[in-house]
Amino acid sequence: MPVYRSVVCPFCGCLCDDLEVTVEDNRIVKVRNGCAISTSKFLHHHENRVEKPLIDGESATLEEAVKEAAEILKSARRPLIYGLSSTECGAIAKAIELAELIGGVIDNTASVCHGPTILALQTLGESKCTLGTVRNRADLIIYWGCNPLEAHLRHLTRYSAMARGLYTSGGRKDRYVVAVDVRETRMKRVADLFVKVKPGGDYELLSALRAVVRGYGLDVDEVSGVPRDVILELAERMKKSRFGAIFFGLGLTQSEGRHMNIEAAIGLVADLNHHTKFVLIPMRGHYNVAGANTVTTWQTGYPYAVDFSRGYPRYNPGEYTAVDLLSRGEADAALIIASDPVAHLPYKAARRLAEIPTIVLDPKRSMTSMIGRVVIPTAAAGIEAEGTAYRMDGIPIRLKKLMEPPEGVLPDAEILSLIIEEVMG
Repeated sequence: MPVYRSVVCPFCGCLCDDLEVTVEDNRIVKVRNGCAISTSKFLHHHENRVEKPLIDGESATLEEAVKEAAEILKSARRPLIYGLSSTECGAIAKAIELAELIGGVIDNTASVCHGPTILALQTLGESKCTLGTVRNRADLIIYWGCNPLEAHLRHLTRYSAMARGLYTSGGRKDRYVVAVDVRETRMKRVADLFVKVKPGGDYELLSALRAVVRGYGLDVDEVSGVPRDVILELAERMKKSRFGAIFFGLGLTQSEGRHMNIEAAIGLVADLNHHTKFVLIPMRGHYNVAGANTVTTWQTGYPYAVDFSRGYPRYNPGEYTAVDLLSRGEADAALIIASDPVAHLPYKAARRLAEIPTIVLDPKRSMTSMIGRVVIPTAAAGIEAEGTAYRMDGIPIRLKKLMEPPEGVLPDAEILSLIIEEVMG
């Protein structure tokens, strides 16, 4: 039985690259070093698969499905391409090429998660580093609006709070851990300090911390539900740390304030860098959502919500983002790649996908594949197809091919190439 070592996990933005996977008779039978979710993904990747191409729920050949998909996209006045965060970078590049060819709009899942982060970073820049630097140097870790114990299961043990590094050989003993959230989560049991902030109060709390770091006093008893003494203690601890890191999630990006919350966090980190070394890193969800932003940026100049209807790329979140385009009823056809928007987008947007001809490229059956006019099965990137993905800190990592996909099933990039050829005629 072949054993593949240094395998990259294609689940979350951690992209852990130390897995060992055993394959027998083209089936994964054992996984070492993976978290519970990662292990389940590898061992059960063959379940709930889309078995063959479908057109209106009826079996079709790949050639027929590709031709029908191309016809739908060519005849649409306002086609939308969406998803892309759970596939490899080569497929993302092909999707952008197709969007330009058909004069459509291309968006990725960042528009409903860390889109506000990107808007803030475009305005103010960022202080960042690799996860390896955090592991080796950080003695203060702050998790703000995120719960890695539920969403990024190996983040604490491999990259942050509990990891043993070059200058943090004691692991957890060498670090002070803070968790900030609107409710008590499992992180409270891990953190040295748990700060409970009122819902929607993140911007106010970040501004108060900035004021204290800059040397101003607080003449109030509490800010956003956080006692004054706690704010003063936290600000002083941040200033005195050797190397600090703030990891933040959707609790900061999708709460009241959105990109303004991130701008306040960026400002806090900038102020702290006058006293010590501090960085700010978003906790990206899908394993290649950072890659979707990166590839879209280097090919169009913009990270998401890109419109090619005039023959050149235009960027305007809130107008060209998938939720807005669908909710207004503008999109009249959609190509969904490695995503399940029907299960996750707001009702009006999901209903619009059911009303228009929708093409779905995905290895698995999903709520979106159930409403798809054309459904084409694809090889699972990182298991049945190789490629490149970007970790949450922006580091590109190569995904391995561990086994062959089902007969006749191709990777996303190859199927998109076939659709492009058909569209060009």
